[in-house]
Amino acid sequence: MPIVHEFDYVRPGSLREAVTLLARRRNSVILSGGTDLVDLLKENILRPDVVVDIKGLEALGRISFEKNTLNINAGVTFTDLIESGLVRKKFPVIAELAGTVASVGIRNRATVVGNICSAVPCMDSGPLLSAYGANIRTISTKGKRTLPAEKFFRGNRKTALTKGEIVTTILLPYPEVPHAGCWIKLGRYTGEDLAQVSLLVLALGDGSFRIAFGAVAPVPVRARKIETLLNGETITPALMEKAKKLIEQEIRPISDVRASKEYRMHMAKVMFERALGTAIRRLNGTGPDYGTRMI
Repeated sequence: MPIVHEFDYVRPGSLREAVTLLARRRNSVILSGGTDLVDLLKENILRPDVVVDIKGLEALGRISFEKNTLNINAGVTFTDLIESGLVRKKFPVIAELAGTVASVGIRNRATVVGNICSAVPCMDSGPLLSAYGANIRTISTKGKRTLPAEKFFRGNRKTALTKGEIVTTILLPYPEVPHAGCWIKLGRYTGEDLAQVSLLVLALGDGSFRIAFGAVAPVPVRARKIETLLNGETITPALMEKAKKLIEQEIRPISDVRASKEYRMHMAKVMFERALGTAIRRLNGTGPDYGTRMI
């Protein structure tokens, strides 16, 4: 399907120039990876007057670790995460997640920031940000601001971004105690498919857990009721059953073309049990390698 709508195309030389262009032109959009934007243009869902291409801005393509925080800048792709020695060493569950995103071709182009800015319920990055308690840094002509990830997502395809505002960096704090994680994504087939249910579990050395679901509510769900139940406890079969029952209070799956709400709820419980057990075993040094399929 061709793009039939006409628009201006601009490649700014700096971030400052980019935000100025976005502020000056009312009907403008950002192009970075373009994996979502191009489809929206082809389907005539978006009809911008100008496309501002920021993918060439060198400052936005970096991954760094500063002040015990992982900084993922706006131009970082999922392939960049997979290939980063820093990510694989300190945040291996991020590389595990990135490896399940679409196809190699999409991972080479799609950015993590673009993924969260799409704000679709099945986005892969949402549970990651929720589990790690990430912050999101933005810039506009009005200045810079930083907001928690849980306040960034407002609903299906809705974020807290204002007109002309650009996300520059995702900041993921590194836990102060040893930790391990597990990411499970349920699709209809192996390959380029959207999640029916997704789940990220972190097991921390202080006996606490962080649990976040995706694709089962309009926004990513941090399962705090389950965390409260499990924190500091030995995971027994009886406790596991209580936790699985609580999932019914935490998530709100719907029925659509990919799965029924009943199937999503059932599989969320199956995935939770597997992810929790895997994260605990990895923390203890006995779990499967990151990237091993759990479902």
